[in-house]
Amino acid sequence: MDAWQSPIAPGISWYQATVGERPAYPALDGSRSVDVAIIGGGYTGLQAACNLAKSGVAVTLIEASRFGDGASGRNGGQMGTGQRWWPEEMEKELGYERSRALFDMAENAKRHLLDFAETHGIDMEYMPGQMNVSHKPGHEKEYHANAEIAAERYGYPHVSFMDRQETAGRLGTTGYYCGVRDTGTGHIHPLKLLVGLARVAQAAGAQIHEMTKATAIRRSKDGPGGRIIVETPSGTLTADRVLVATNAYIGNLEPKTAAHIMPIGSFIAATEPLDDFPHVIPGGEAVADSRFVVRYFRKSKDNRLLFGGREVYSSRDPKDTANAIRQQIVTTYPALKDAAITHAWGGNVGITLPRQPFVREVMPGVTSIGGYSGHGVMLSNYCGRLYAHMVAGQATELDHLTALDVPAFPGGQRFRAPLLFLALTWFALRDRL
Repeated sequence: MDAWQSPIAPGISWYQATVGERPAYPALDGSRSVDVAIIGGGYTGLQAACNLAKSGVAVTLIEASRFGDGASGRNGGQMGTGQRWWPEEMEKELGYERSRALFDMAENAKRHLLDFAETHGIDMEYMPGQMNVSHKPGHEKEYHANAEIAAERYGYPHVSFMDRQETAGRLGTTGYYCGVRDTGTGHIHPLKLLVGLARVAQAAGAQIHEMTKATAIRRSKDGPGGRIIVETPSGTLTADRVLVATNAYIGNLEPKTAAHIMPIGSFIAATEPLDDFPHVIPGGEAVADSRFVVRYFRKSKDNRLLFGGREVYSSRDPKDTANAIRQQIVTTYPALKDAAITHAWGGNVGITLPRQPFVREVMPGVTSIGGYSGHGVMLSNYCGRLYAHMVAGQATELDHLTALDVPAFPGGQRFRAPLLFLALTWFALRDRL
Protein backbone atom coordinates (compact mmCIF):
# COMPACT_ATOMS: atom_id res chain seq x y z
CA MET A 1 0.00 0.00 0.00
CA ASP A 2 1.01 3.66 -0.09
CA ALA A 3 4.01 4.47 2.08
CA TRP A 4 2.66 7.92 2.98
CA GLN A 5 -0.46 8.36 5.08
CA SER A 6 -2.53 11.54 5.05
CA PRO A 7 -4.04 12.97 8.24
CA ILE A 8 -7.09 14.13 6.24
CA ALA A 9 -7.86 11.11 4.09
CA PRO A 10 -5.41 8.33 5.05
CA GLY A 11 -3.52 7.05 2.04
CA ILE A 12 -5.88 8.82 -0.36
CA SER A 13 -4.63 11.57 -2.66
CA TRP A 14 -7.05 13.91 -4.39
CA TYR A 15 -5.98 12.17 -7.59
CA GLN A 16 -7.02 8.79 -6.24
CA ALA A 17 -10.30 10.19 -4.93
CA THR A 18 -11.21 11.52 -8.38
CA VAL A 19 -9.96 8.78 -10.68
CA GLY A 20 -12.57 6.22 -9.70
CA GLU A 21 -11.88 2.56 -9.06
CA ARG A 22 -8.45 1.69 -10.43
CA PRO A 23 -8.29 -1.51 -12.50
CA ALA A 24 -6.52 -4.32 -10.68
CA TYR A 25 -3.84 -6.40 -12.36
CA PRO A 26 -2.77 -9.85 -11.14
CA ALA A 27 0.45 -10.56 -9.31
CA LEU A 28 3.03 -12.69 -11.10
CA ASP A 29 2.33 -16.36 -10.40
CA GLY A 30 5.13 -18.69 -11.38
CA SER A 31 8.18 -18.26 -13.58
CA ARG A 32 8.42 -16.96 -17.11
CA SER A 33 10.96 -16.54 -19.91
CA VAL A 34 10.68 -13.31 -21.93
CA ASP A 35 12.68 -11.07 -24.20
CA VAL A 36 12.57 -8.08 -21.83
CA ALA A 37 11.70 -7.86 -18.14
CA ILE A 38 10.79 -4.49 -16.63
CA ILE A 39 10.95 -3.67 -12.94
CA GLY A 40 8.72 -0.72 -12.01
CA GLY A 41 5.23 0.20 -13.14
CA GLY A 42 5.43 3.99 -13.36
CA TYR A 43 5.47 6.07 -16.53
CA THR A 44 8.92 4.87 -17.65
CA GLY A 45 8.24 1.17 -17.22
CA LEU A 46 4.72 1.15 -18.64
CA GLN A 47 5.67 3.24 -21.67
CA ALA A 48 8.56 0.87 -22.35
CA ALA A 49 6.29 -2.15 -21.98
CA CYS A 50 3.64 -0.62 -24.23
CA ASN A 51 6.06 0.26 -27.03
CA LEU A 52 7.95 -3.03 -26.81
CA ALA A 53 4.73 -5.04 -27.01
CA LYS A 54 3.55 -3.02 -30.01
CA SER A 55 6.76 -4.00 -31.81
CA GLY A 56 6.24 -7.69 -31.09
CA VAL A 57 8.69 -8.07 -28.19
CA ALA A 58 7.72 -10.49 -25.41
CA VAL A 59 7.76 -8.26 -22.35
CA THR A 60 6.70 -8.71 -18.75
CA LEU A 61 6.52 -5.86 -16.23
CA ILE A 62 6.32 -6.21 -12.45
CA GLU A 63 5.39 -3.52 -9.91
CA ALA A 64 5.86 -3.93 -6.17
CA SER A 65 2.66 -2.02 -5.27
CA ARG A 66 -0.40 -0.87 -7.20
CA PHE A 67 0.09 1.01 -10.45
CA GLY A 68 -0.05 4.66 -9.46
CA ASP A 69 1.10 4.30 -5.85
CA GLY A 70 4.54 5.75 -6.70
CA ALA A 71 5.56 9.17 -7.98
CA SER A 72 3.89 8.70 -11.38
CA GLY A 73 0.45 8.70 -9.78
CA ARG A 74 1.04 11.20 -6.96
CA ASN A 75 3.18 14.02 -8.39
CA GLY A 76 2.49 17.71 -8.98
CA GLY A 77 1.34 17.12 -12.56
CA GLN A 78 3.38 19.96 -14.10
CA MET A 79 4.90 19.61 -17.57
CA GLY A 80 7.92 21.90 -17.36
CA THR A 81 9.51 22.97 -20.62
CA GLY A 82 13.04 21.75 -21.28
CA GLN A 83 15.16 19.86 -18.78
CA ARG A 84 15.37 20.46 -15.03
CA TRP A 85 17.85 23.30 -15.67
CA TRP A 86 17.01 26.34 -17.75
CA PRO A 87 18.59 26.06 -21.23
CA GLU A 88 21.07 28.87 -20.60
CA GLU A 89 22.29 27.03 -17.50
CA MET A 90 22.71 23.84 -19.52
CA GLU A 91 24.53 25.80 -22.19
CA LYS A 92 27.13 27.09 -19.72
CA GLU A 93 27.75 23.55 -18.54
CA LEU A 94 27.52 21.57 -21.78
CA GLY A 95 27.82 24.02 -24.67
CA TYR A 96 25.12 25.16 -27.05
CA GLU A 97 24.87 22.06 -29.27
CA ARG A 98 24.32 19.62 -26.40
CA SER A 99 22.06 22.04 -24.57
CA ARG A 100 19.93 22.56 -27.68
CA ALA A 101 19.74 18.81 -28.27
CA LEU A 102 18.51 18.25 -24.71
CA PHE A 103 15.98 21.09 -25.03
CA ASP A 104 14.67 19.71 -28.32
CA MET A 105 14.45 16.25 -26.76
CA ALA A 106 12.23 17.65 -24.01
CA GLU A 107 10.01 19.30 -26.60
CA ASN A 108 9.72 15.96 -28.39
CA ALA A 109 8.78 14.44 -25.04
CA LYS A 110 6.03 17.03 -24.61
CA ARG A 111 4.59 16.34 -28.05
CA HIS A 112 4.80 12.59 -27.50
CA LEU A 113 2.83 12.77 -24.26
CA LEU A 114 0.08 14.98 -25.67
CA ASP A 115 -0.18 12.86 -28.82
CA PHE A 116 -0.17 9.60 -26.83
CA ALA A 117 -3.03 10.75 -24.62
CA GLU A 118 -5.08 11.97 -27.59
CA THR A 119 -4.45 8.87 -29.70
CA HIS A 120 -5.49 6.49 -26.93
CA GLY A 121 -8.39 8.50 -25.56
CA ILE A 122 -6.82 9.23 -22.17
CA ASP A 123 -8.46 12.24 -20.52
CA MET A 124 -5.54 13.40 -18.39
CA GLU A 125 -7.27 16.75 -17.78
CA TYR A 126 -4.63 18.80 -19.56
CA MET A 127 -4.77 22.51 -18.71
CA PRO A 128 -2.48 24.96 -20.55
CA GLY A 129 0.04 27.36 -19.06
CA GLN A 130 2.87 27.40 -16.55
CA MET A 131 4.62 30.20 -14.66
CA ASN A 132 8.04 30.21 -13.01
CA VAL A 133 8.30 32.99 -10.43
CA SER A 134 10.97 34.52 -8.20
CA HIS A 135 10.41 34.68 -4.44
CA LYS A 136 13.30 37.16 -4.03
CA PRO A 137 13.97 40.58 -5.59
CA GLY A 138 16.82 41.20 -8.00
CA HIS A 139 16.12 38.41 -10.50
CA GLU A 140 14.40 40.56 -13.12
CA LYS A 141 17.36 40.55 -15.50
CA GLU A 142 17.75 36.77 -15.24
CA TYR A 143 14.07 36.06 -15.90
CA HIS A 144 13.87 38.57 -18.72
CA ALA A 145 16.90 36.94 -20.35
CA ASN A 146 15.30 33.51 -20.01
CA ALA A 147 12.38 34.55 -22.18
CA GLU A 148 14.64 36.11 -24.81
CA ILE A 149 17.05 33.16 -24.93
CA ALA A 150 14.20 30.65 -25.25
CA ALA A 151 12.90 32.48 -28.33
CA GLU A 152 16.13 33.56 -30.00
CA ARG A 153 18.48 30.63 -29.31
CA TYR A 154 16.14 27.70 -28.75
CA GLY A 155 13.31 28.44 -31.17
CA TYR A 156 10.71 28.52 -28.41
CA PRO A 157 8.57 31.70 -28.61
CA HIS A 158 6.07 30.77 -25.89
CA VAL A 159 7.83 32.30 -22.85
CA SER A 160 7.21 35.90 -21.84
CA PHE A 161 8.62 37.98 -18.98
CA MET A 162 6.30 39.20 -16.23
CA ASP A 163 7.17 42.20 -14.07
CA ARG A 164 6.02 42.36 -10.46
CA GLN A 165 2.64 43.86 -11.28
CA GLU A 166 1.82 41.26 -13.93
CA THR A 167 3.10 38.46 -11.71
CA ALA A 168 0.82 39.59 -8.88
CA GLY A 169 -2.16 39.80 -11.21
CA ARG A 170 -1.66 36.37 -12.77
CA LEU A 171 -0.98 34.64 -9.42
CA GLY A 172 -3.40 36.60 -7.26
CA THR A 173 -0.73 37.28 -4.65
CA THR A 174 1.91 39.96 -4.07
CA GLY A 175 4.44 37.51 -2.66
CA TYR A 176 6.56 37.20 -5.82
CA TYR A 177 8.75 39.76 -7.57
CA CYS A 178 8.81 38.71 -11.23
CA GLY A 179 8.49 35.65 -13.40
CA VAL A 180 8.05 34.09 -16.82
CA ARG A 181 4.85 32.71 -18.31
CA ASP A 182 4.99 29.73 -20.65
CA THR A 183 1.96 29.21 -22.89
CA GLY A 184 3.52 26.22 -24.68
CA THR A 185 3.08 23.74 -21.86
CA GLY A 186 0.65 22.95 -19.04
CA HIS A 187 -0.36 20.51 -16.32
CA ILE A 188 -2.30 17.26 -16.01
CA HIS A 189 -4.04 14.79 -13.69
CA PRO A 190 -1.11 12.35 -13.35
CA LEU A 191 -3.04 9.35 -12.05
CA LYS A 192 -5.56 9.48 -14.90
CA LEU A 193 -2.63 9.33 -17.29
CA LEU A 194 -1.10 6.42 -15.40
CA VAL A 195 -4.34 4.41 -15.33
CA GLY A 196 -4.83 4.98 -19.04
CA LEU A 197 -1.23 4.06 -19.81
CA ALA A 198 -1.54 0.72 -17.99
CA ARG A 199 -4.71 -0.03 -19.96
CA VAL A 200 -2.99 0.71 -23.28
CA ALA A 201 0.09 -1.34 -22.35
CA GLN A 202 -2.00 -4.39 -21.53
CA ALA A 203 -4.07 -4.01 -24.69
CA ALA A 204 -0.84 -3.88 -26.70
CA GLY A 205 0.11 -7.33 -25.39
CA ALA A 206 2.42 -6.50 -22.50
CA GLN A 207 2.14 -8.80 -19.48
CA ILE A 208 1.85 -6.40 -16.53
CA HIS A 209 1.66 -7.41 -12.88
CA GLU A 210 1.03 -5.49 -9.67
CA MET A 211 1.97 -6.47 -6.12
CA THR A 212 5.08 -8.30 -7.34
CA LYS A 213 8.32 -7.14 -5.77
CA ALA A 214 11.67 -7.80 -7.42
CA THR A 215 14.02 -9.16 -4.77
CA ALA A 216 17.21 -9.71 -6.79
CA ILE A 217 18.75 -9.39 -10.24
CA ARG A 218 21.42 -11.89 -11.28
CA ARG A 219 22.91 -13.50 -14.36
CA SER A 220 22.23 -17.10 -15.22
CA LYS A 221 25.24 -19.41 -15.40
CA ASP A 222 23.78 -21.29 -18.34
CA GLY A 223 25.18 -20.60 -21.79
CA PRO A 224 27.78 -18.04 -22.92
CA GLY A 225 27.28 -14.92 -20.88
CA GLY A 226 24.03 -16.21 -19.48
CA ARG A 227 20.60 -14.58 -19.43
CA ILE A 228 19.35 -12.27 -16.70
CA ILE A 229 17.16 -13.54 -13.90
CA VAL A 230 14.83 -11.31 -11.88
CA GLU A 231 13.74 -12.99 -8.67
CA THR A 232 10.38 -12.38 -7.01
CA PRO A 233 8.64 -14.11 -4.07
CA SER A 234 6.32 -15.92 -6.48
CA GLY A 235 8.65 -16.87 -9.33
CA THR A 236 11.40 -15.67 -11.64
CA LEU A 237 11.60 -13.73 -14.87
CA THR A 238 14.38 -14.84 -17.20
CA ALA A 239 15.15 -12.31 -19.91
CA ASP A 240 17.70 -11.16 -22.47
CA ARG A 241 17.34 -7.58 -21.23
CA VAL A 242 16.09 -5.92 -18.07
CA LEU A 243 14.92 -2.34 -17.52
CA VAL A 244 15.14 -1.03 -13.96
CA ALA A 245 12.48 1.71 -13.80
CA THR A 246 11.95 1.94 -10.06
CA ASN A 247 13.26 5.52 -9.76
CA ALA A 248 13.09 6.60 -6.09
CA TYR A 249 11.89 3.17 -4.97
CA ILE A 250 15.05 1.25 -5.84
CA GLY A 251 15.81 0.27 -2.23
CA ASN A 252 18.66 -2.24 -2.14
CA LEU A 253 17.72 -3.99 -5.38
CA GLU A 254 20.54 -2.60 -7.56
CA PRO A 255 23.51 -0.81 -5.93
CA LYS A 256 24.59 1.47 -8.81
CA THR A 257 21.11 2.89 -9.21
CA ALA A 258 20.77 3.32 -5.44
CA ALA A 259 24.08 5.21 -5.33
CA HIS A 260 22.97 7.67 -8.02
CA ILE A 261 19.24 8.16 -7.32
CA MET A 262 18.21 9.40 -3.88
CA PRO A 263 14.60 9.35 -2.63
CA ILE A 264 13.22 12.50 -1.03
CA GLY A 265 9.71 12.96 0.31
CA SER A 266 7.53 15.55 -1.40
CA PHE A 267 4.07 16.48 -0.13
CA ILE A 268 0.93 18.03 -1.61
CA ALA A 269 -2.38 19.25 -0.20
CA ALA A 270 -5.68 19.97 -1.93
CA THR A 271 -8.10 22.62 -0.73
CA GLU A 272 -11.84 22.65 -1.06
CA PRO A 273 -13.09 24.27 -4.31
CA LEU A 274 -12.20 27.98 -4.25
CA ASP A 275 -15.31 29.33 -5.92
CA ASP A 276 -15.19 32.44 -3.69
CA PHE A 277 -11.59 33.26 -4.61
CA PRO A 278 -11.51 33.95 -8.37
CA HIS A 279 -8.31 36.02 -7.99
CA VAL A 280 -6.22 32.90 -7.24
CA ILE A 281 -4.43 32.00 -10.51
CA PRO A 282 -7.29 33.32 -12.66
CA GLY A 283 -5.71 32.03 -15.87
CA GLY A 284 -5.45 28.46 -14.58
CA GLU A 285 -1.69 28.09 -15.10
CA ALA A 286 0.58 25.91 -13.00
CA VAL A 287 3.20 27.70 -10.87
CA ALA A 288 6.68 26.81 -9.60
CA ASP A 289 8.85 29.21 -7.64
CA SER A 290 12.57 29.85 -7.29
CA ARG A 291 13.13 28.32 -3.87
CA PHE A 292 15.61 25.48 -3.63
CA VAL A 293 12.83 23.56 -1.89
CA VAL A 294 10.44 24.47 -4.70
CA ARG A 295 6.87 25.43 -3.96
CA TYR A 296 4.62 24.34 -6.79
CA PHE A 297 0.89 24.90 -7.07
CA ARG A 298 -1.97 24.98 -9.55
CA LYS A 299 -5.74 24.95 -9.87
CA SER A 300 -7.57 21.74 -10.65
CA LYS A 301 -10.46 21.53 -13.08
CA ASP A 302 -12.87 21.61 -10.14
CA ASN A 303 -11.24 24.83 -8.87
CA ARG A 304 -9.20 23.46 -5.97
CA LEU A 305 -5.72 24.69 -5.16
CA LEU A 306 -3.22 21.82 -5.29
CA PHE A 307 -0.18 23.06 -3.37
CA GLY A 308 3.09 21.18 -2.91
CA GLY A 309 6.51 22.03 -1.60
CA ARG A 310 7.34 20.46 1.71
CA GLU A 311 10.27 18.16 1.07
CA VAL A 312 11.79 15.78 3.59
CA TYR A 313 15.22 14.30 2.94
CA SER A 314 14.67 10.99 4.68
CA SER A 315 12.29 8.06 4.43
CA ARG A 316 10.21 9.03 7.49
CA ASP A 317 6.74 10.49 7.11
CA PRO A 318 6.58 13.91 8.84
CA LYS A 319 3.72 14.52 11.22
CA ASP A 320 0.72 16.58 10.22
CA THR A 321 1.43 17.07 6.55
CA ALA A 322 -1.77 19.05 6.04
CA ASN A 323 -0.88 21.72 8.61
CA ALA A 324 2.65 22.04 7.24
CA ILE A 325 1.33 22.64 3.73
CA ARG A 326 -1.41 24.93 5.06
CA GLN A 327 1.27 27.24 6.50
CA GLN A 328 2.85 27.54 3.05
CA ILE A 329 -0.55 28.17 1.43
CA VAL A 330 -1.41 30.92 3.90
CA THR A 331 2.02 32.51 3.48
CA THR A 332 1.35 32.67 -0.26
CA TYR A 333 -2.39 33.38 -0.11
CA PRO A 334 -3.37 34.92 3.27
CA ALA A 335 -7.03 35.09 2.22
CA LEU A 336 -7.15 31.27 2.20
CA LYS A 337 -6.47 30.93 5.93
CA ASP A 338 -9.92 29.42 6.50
CA ALA A 339 -10.08 27.32 3.32
CA ALA A 340 -10.51 23.67 4.21
CA ILE A 341 -7.89 21.14 3.16
CA THR A 342 -9.61 17.99 1.98
CA HIS A 343 -6.63 15.82 1.03
CA ALA A 344 -2.93 15.73 1.90
CA TRP A 345 -0.52 13.17 0.55
CA GLY A 346 3.07 12.55 -0.44
CA GLY A 347 5.60 10.13 -1.79
CA ASN A 348 9.17 9.71 -2.87
CA VAL A 349 10.73 11.67 -5.71
CA GLY A 350 14.01 10.42 -7.19
CA ILE A 351 16.74 13.06 -7.48
CA THR A 352 20.33 12.93 -8.67
CA LEU A 353 23.24 15.04 -7.51
CA PRO A 354 23.18 17.40 -10.55
CA ARG A 355 19.37 17.14 -10.88
CA GLN A 356 19.74 15.50 -14.29
CA PRO A 357 18.33 12.08 -15.29
CA PHE A 358 20.35 8.93 -14.64
CA VAL A 359 20.46 6.62 -17.67
CA ARG A 360 23.06 3.88 -17.57
CA GLU A 361 23.75 0.23 -18.24
CA VAL A 362 24.38 -0.89 -14.66
CA MET A 363 25.32 -4.43 -15.64
CA PRO A 364 25.43 -6.22 -19.01
CA GLY A 365 21.92 -6.19 -20.43
CA VAL A 366 20.47 -4.25 -17.49
CA THR A 367 19.58 -0.58 -18.06
CA SER A 368 18.49 1.77 -15.31
CA ILE A 369 16.50 4.94 -16.04
CA GLY A 370 15.31 7.45 -13.44
CA GLY A 371 16.32 10.40 -11.30
CA TYR A 372 14.14 12.93 -13.12
CA SER A 373 14.45 15.21 -10.07
CA GLY A 374 10.90 16.53 -10.09
CA HIS A 375 10.81 17.06 -13.87
CA GLY A 376 9.64 13.64 -14.96
CA VAL A 377 6.06 13.85 -16.20
CA MET A 378 7.15 14.28 -19.81
CA LEU A 379 10.67 12.84 -19.68
CA SER A 380 9.76 9.57 -17.99
CA ASN A 381 7.09 8.76 -20.56
CA TYR A 382 9.45 9.62 -23.40
CA CYS A 383 12.38 7.71 -21.93
CA GLY A 384 10.26 4.58 -21.71
CA ARG A 385 9.45 4.93 -25.39
CA LEU A 386 13.08 5.59 -26.27
CA TYR A 387 14.20 2.51 -24.34
CA ALA A 388 11.90 0.39 -26.50
CA HIS A 389 13.43 1.93 -29.61
CA MET A 390 16.92 1.20 -28.28
CA VAL A 391 16.02 -2.47 -27.76
CA ALA A 392 14.90 -2.54 -31.39
CA GLY A 393 18.38 -1.36 -32.41
CA GLN A 394 17.37 2.18 -33.34
CA ALA A 395 19.49 5.23 -32.60
CA THR A 396 17.58 7.32 -30.06
CA GLU A 397 17.75 10.54 -28.11
CA LEU A 398 18.33 8.46 -25.01
CA ASP A 399 22.02 8.82 -25.86
CA HIS A 400 21.80 12.51 -24.87
CA LEU A 401 20.97 11.45 -21.32
CA THR A 402 23.43 8.57 -21.21
CA ALA A 403 26.22 11.05 -21.99
CA LEU A 404 25.42 13.25 -18.98
CA ASP A 405 27.90 13.22 -16.11
CA VAL A 406 25.77 12.08 -13.18
CA PRO A 407 28.07 11.21 -10.27
CA ALA A 408 27.10 9.06 -7.32
CA PHE A 409 26.13 10.73 -4.08
CA PRO A 410 29.11 11.01 -1.73
CA GLY A 411 29.32 9.02 1.46
CA GLY A 412 28.70 5.51 0.20
CA GLN A 413 25.69 3.41 1.12
CA ARG A 414 25.95 4.25 4.82
CA PHE A 415 26.47 8.01 4.77
CA ARG A 416 25.00 9.34 1.50
CA ALA A 417 21.50 9.84 2.94
CA PRO A 418 22.67 11.71 6.07
CA LEU A 419 25.01 13.89 3.99
CA LEU A 420 22.21 14.72 1.56
CA PHE A 421 19.92 15.55 4.47
CA LEU A 422 22.48 18.01 5.86
CA ALA A 423 23.18 19.64 2.51
CA LEU A 424 19.56 20.06 1.47
CA THR A 425 18.48 21.20 4.91
CA TRP A 426 21.10 23.95 4.60
CA PHE A 427 19.68 25.03 1.25
CA ALA A 428 16.16 24.98 2.70
CA LEU A 429 17.40 27.22 5.51
CA ARG A 430 18.82 29.61 2.91
CA ASP A 431 15.37 29.75 1.30
CA ARG A 432 13.84 30.86 4.60
CA LEU A 433 16.56 33.41 5.26
